[in-house]
Amino acid sequence: MSNQMNHLRSDCENCFGLCCVALPFAKSADFAINKEGGIPCPNLESDNRCRIHSKLRNKGFKGCTSYECFGAGQKVSQDTFEGRDWRDHPKLAKEMFEVFPVMQQLHEMLCYLTEALRLESARPIHSELRVAQEKTDSLTNLEPHLIIGLDVSVHRAVVNDLLLKASQLVRFNSASGKINEKKKKEDFIGAKLRGSDLRRANLRGALFIAADLRKADMRYADLIGADFREADLSGANLTGSIFLTQSQVNSANGDVHTNLPESLRMPGHWVK
Repeated sequence: MSNQMNHLRSDCENCFGLCCVALPFAKSADFAINKEGGIPCPNLESDNRCRIHSKLRNKGFKGCTSYECFGAGQKVSQDTFEGRDWRDHPKLAKEMFEVFPVMQQLHEMLCYLTEALRLESARPIHSELRVAQEKTDSLTNLEPHLIIGLDVSVHRAVVNDLLLKASQLVRFNSASGKINEKKKKEDFIGAKLRGSDLRRANLRGALFIAADLRKADMRYADLIGADFREADLSGANLTGSIFLTQSQVNSANGDVHTNLPESLRMPGHWVK
């Protein structure tokens, strides 16, 4: 992974356990308990480490293993609040917990923009992407109260328009002029898609929850925001797919025959 992307991956060693405190979650297949935002998870230790980190999936906290802050945790902890821990500075806690989810969204956009700038096929819009990247990065360096007051949806709309253009350029060029738009259906929950040809497809935001995607061909598909929770990607080919994140992969099942983009790694729970 390039140094350019390192700061856009979670670094728990330099974070004050923000995702374990700031964010709420509900008892479900992904979480064993209910937790309100701003309340520390009972599994969070005083040193900001998770006491069941190696057993999260077995203990009913699969949602934690598939969460990615895109580096927002260490950014808020070490830069925005200059290394001041909410435990030692309780008066900062509320503001810190409000900044974190906004920062997470900004860092997610930075991650996608950085990937788009590495795509040779998207070169015609690299200058526009770079402007958006610089603007997004500048927003992450604002004072806490200004970050909280941001209308992220407005900025996200601008970024999303550029990412769509990048997606079309990549899928068009990889297909010698043909883009697979026949798979636009968003709901593939539990679908039987074994061996399906999904190359170059626009699968943005698609719901693949518990879908059978064994040996599916998803090369050069746009997978931004696709939900792969408990989907079976065994033997699937995702080489060249764009905007796929490690958290999406972590939420799925797969095996050693699953072909992932070079920047992603096989999760520990996959079949060896």
